[in-house]
Amino acid sequence: MSRIGKKAVAIPSGVQVTLAGQTVTVKGPKGQLSWTIADEVEVKQEGAELLLAPRVDTKRAKGMWGLSRTLVANMVHGVTAGFEESLELVGVGYRAAMKGTALSLQLGFSHDVDVEAPAGVTFAVPKQTEIKIAGIDKQAVGEIAAKIRRIRPPEPYKGKGVRYAGEKVRRKEGKKK
Repeated sequence: MSRIGKKAVAIPSGVQVTLAGQTVTVKGPKGQLSWTIADEVEVKQEGAELLLAPRVDTKRAKGMWGLSRTLVANMVHGVTAGFEESLELVGVGYRAAMKGTALSLQLGFSHDVDVEAPAGVTFAVPKQTEIKIAGIDKQAVGEIAAKIRRIRPPEPYKGKGVRYAGEKVRRKEGKKK
């Protein structure tokens, strides 16, 4: 039994959930998201809660049960509060700036790296060495954050690079004389 799948998804006031077959559409104050649940999982709305249950007793159905419940809960959280990811730039001369809706990064290359914001995701640069990524889709926010980090990941000797806020970088000892 899935411990996560057993939990009901609470629907807060101001959020409207529509079920059309296997497609769940969640509409809230920040926007609208929809997702099609796998055929192995059944979804029901009872009052201000969504309940998910497997239709058949197979390994895939049990796996999709917990996944589906988590994705629906993330959609509900996204349209009410949204998701945010913070990145830090560590290194001499490493900085970020907004260029319209795009993010312009100076990361020690001979050129600036421009990153376009995907639909539904916004960038903010409160300080030159800090980037805030916000949106209603958790997957899109996390993916663009990982893509930006992948441009210049933190290196183990000096710790320079793009890292998540609060990320600890394991440092290596350098050469000895």
